[in-house]
Amino acid sequence: MGMLKRRIMPEDVIINVGKGAKVPAPPPGHRWKEVRHDNTVSWLASWTENVLGQTKYIMLNPSSKLRGEKDVQKYEIARRLKSCIDEIRHNYMKDWKSKDIKVCQRSVALYFIDKLACELVTREKRQDGEEFVVEFDFLGKDSVRYTNAVPVEKRVFKNLELFMENKAPQDNLFDKLSTSTLNKHLNKLMDGLTAKVFRTYNASETLQEQLELLTEADMSLPEKLLAYNRANRAVAVLCNHQRAIPKNFDKQMENLENKIEGKKECIRQCKMEIKQLKSAYNSSRTKKDKQLLDRRKRRLQKLELPAEEAGGASYGQGREQAGRPGDLQA
Repeated sequence: MGMLKRRIMPEDVIINVGKGAKVPAPPPGHRWKEVRHDNTVSWLASWTENVLGQTKYIMLNPSSKLRGEKDVQKYEIARRLKSCIDEIRHNYMKDWKSKDIKVCQRSVALYFIDKLACELVTREKRQDGEEFVVEFDFLGKDSVRYTNAVPVEKRVFKNLELFMENKAPQDNLFDKLSTSTLNKHLNKLMDGLTAKVFRTYNASETLQEQLELLTEADMSLPEKLLAYNRANRAVAVLCNHQRAIPKNFDKQMENLENKIEGKKECIRQCKMEIKQLKSAYNSSRTKKDKQLLDRRKRRLQKLELPAEEAGGASYGQGREQAGRPGDLQA
């Protein structure tokens, strides 16, 4: 059975503006639930919806100046992480052997945050031959299911077995760890460090590595765009940036197939035109025929580039939301 989503009224909405800014007037006969002046957050209005009790936000436009400044700050923090990431990794690996279960759980959680560039992990595990493998199966942001099987260090695998002892499948796996304690620890390691900073750092590293691998100085603009989209695709896979399958997926795929067939026909037609233009140019040797031939060759080059833009998630466009380490299940 579904649930009815109640209409949001002004009395449900919290407005967040600067202290010196004019507060927008509510509709006649109504008032705002609250007016705040919190400059530590970037949302402008919020309310709680009645179905799941989640807080919803009205955010700044991505192209706004303030949003751009916050993005710059985010990447600068990730840049600082690069200078101390080796020490942080060394320390959390050392903590895998800690006798303190809280420290041990925290170190394993940090390992997954760093290794998988994600803020939430779960639940099953198996030993597959010589490899120690953890299987992930959970609903991530926007209720998109995440499934993955990842080789892990032997000590991490053994610690997960320890965490699972005497726990039912629905119990929290990291029961001694909370978001607040993890964030306090991260801030001790580096000022401003959060789980999201690990994601930003690892995503940026991946993007840079892929661009260095896929690009050449003499590439054409379409080839560079294709390389950038492929690098973005690698980051999207790393960060699990994906959408749930839309209801009209089959129709979209049918349209895509039609576009592909149309593109193949354009390529075939373009090759025929090039053949004719080559023949004409060989006979005339005129500048005009040479220009026509060159234009057709450039068009064919663009047509033959794969359509990487379709369906790929772009790095930096995916919304991030904080996971709750205490909610990880056994």
